[in-house]
Amino acid sequence: MQEHVVIIGTGLAGYTTAREFRALAPEARLTLVTSDDGVSYSKPMLSSALRKGQSAAELGQAGADAMAESLQADVLTGVDVRAIEAQTRQLVFDDGQLEYDQLVLATGAEPLSPPFADRTRGSVFQVNNLQQYKGFRDALDQEGRVLIVGGGLIGCEFANDLAESGYGVDLVYPEDLPLSALIPGPAGQGLADALQRLGVRLHPGRTVESVDPHGEGIQAHLSDGTGLRARLALSAVGLRPRTGLAEEAGLEVDRGIVADRFLATSDDNIYALGDCARVEGYSLCYVAPLTNSARSLAKTLAGERTPVHYPVMPVTVKTSCFRIVAWFPEDPSRGQWQHDGSGADLRGEFRDGEGVLQGFYLTGKRIRERMALSREMPPLIASNEKA
Repeated sequence: MQEHVVIIGTGLAGYTTAREFRALAPEARLTLVTSDDGVSYSKPMLSSALRKGQSAAELGQAGADAMAESLQADVLTGVDVRAIEAQTRQLVFDDGQLEYDQLVLATGAEPLSPPFADRTRGSVFQVNNLQQYKGFRDALDQEGRVLIVGGGLIGCEFANDLAESGYGVDLVYPEDLPLSALIPGPAGQGLADALQRLGVRLHPGRTVESVDPHGEGIQAHLSDGTGLRARLALSAVGLRPRTGLAEEAGLEVDRGIVADRFLATSDDNIYALGDCARVEGYSLCYVAPLTNSARSLAKTLAGERTPVHYPVMPVTVKTSCFRIVAWFPEDPSRGQWQHDGSGADLRGEFRDGEGVLQGFYLTGKRIRERMALSREMPPLIASNEKA
């Protein structure tokens, strides 16, 4: 009798794993469980859809019924998993239970709460899924300003998308330069200059203390006493892995669900991947690591135990005003940056004390050099053997 594989989550991690597994095990019993509507979409596309003229509805690639048919699986939507009974291998719902043989946690991450007093009634948004994005788009007027809180990857991409689509944007962040967790000074300054040329008003070194209703919009109060008015606000201050179910089930958690090179958790019958997982010490919330993980895990679930392989997978930032590909060094205290280039075409290399490349960034036309630099760097998780 074929084992029953159950996947919690129908985001990119869940559906990608399901597709890869189904290709290897066409007869296996497969069930996906989600608390939302199960629509398949690509989450990275949310922060560039506006300038491409795509509505929230157009971003949906397939509904739950279509996904169930194509995967030959059961897709249970609108279902909250209340508990994982690891000893009996059961998921507990409000109205029943579901047994599994192998369980995959693809529960993703949730936005951090806005770090300010929000005294509005629905004017501060967070965008972490298609449903939230639809609410954000529905609230946008044809004109008006948008306040974005957070100068990281999502904040910068949304600032670019909104500004290029004709909206006024204020971007507030506590660091000196945007995207400082991914790129160093010269590239960060280049991005800042490009966003300003696009019309984005930058407020570096500041935080938002509170947001209050003001007329048909809002007024934000910054840490330096500045007041900013906007139609609405978007909080993009980071994500937290969803680990609640795993913790309650007794699985090991440390800044994510702890998983080994086979994506196995501290329970041999439960696996984790994507934004919720910390694999061999790495929390990589990007598409390329997720895809690598899904392919390896699918083989393991199909009976061929296969470790994940993480080469260096540089991050492509979707800021059309200033194109960036980068990989930040794991330990920026062990080496130094070397910068080259001018204008929009920059190259930076981070080498350790022995001259080994540990990180880099490329902007503009220099992006064509990404493959050579990626090949030069040591892999994050090197694993060719199977066990």
